[in-house]
Amino acid sequence: MTEAAEREPEYCSAKGCRADAAWQLLWNNPRIHAPDRRKVWLACDEHKESLETFLGARGFLKETVPH
Repeated sequence: MTEAAEREPEYCSAKGCRADAAWQLLWNNPRIHAPDRRKVWLACDEHKESLETFLGARGFLKETVPH
């Protein structure tokens, strides 16, 4: 079995969502993280925009990339 087949599925970070992740939202909180540190939230297509809006409103969102 390959390493990819052994990994747990990765789901969207939206509350209660169990859809497969399609996006990585890279973010950091500048008050507590070094400027080059990136935390990751995963998003499905349905929740990508709402999670980007949440992080963006706080100035935390740095980049969104395919998962």
